[in-house]
Amino acid sequence: MSESYHPTGRQLAAGRVLLGLDQPTIAAASKVSIPTLRRMEASHGAASGLPNNVEAVRRALEQAGVEFLHEDEENGLGVRLRKNSVFG
Repeated sequence: MSESYHPTGRQLAAGRVLLGLDQPTIAAASKVSIPTLRRMEASHGAASGLPNNVEAVRRALEQAGVEFLHEDEENGLGVRLRKNSVFG
């Protein structure tokens, strides 16, 4: 995934749920507050928040095994678990 990719709030929430993790766990792993993560996940469109905080959450989810899927001509946005994920 591109370092410049900015996920949507729904992708962040979907990735977290796919892993079976709660907001406090991801907030702690990414070193952001729980209210900050809640605001990001509630965003319509690109996740709101400071870019470094969004990046920290994205990286925490990716390290846990989430892949963020870009929109293309055939598919919409999404998330999935990598085959080698500890959760997959």
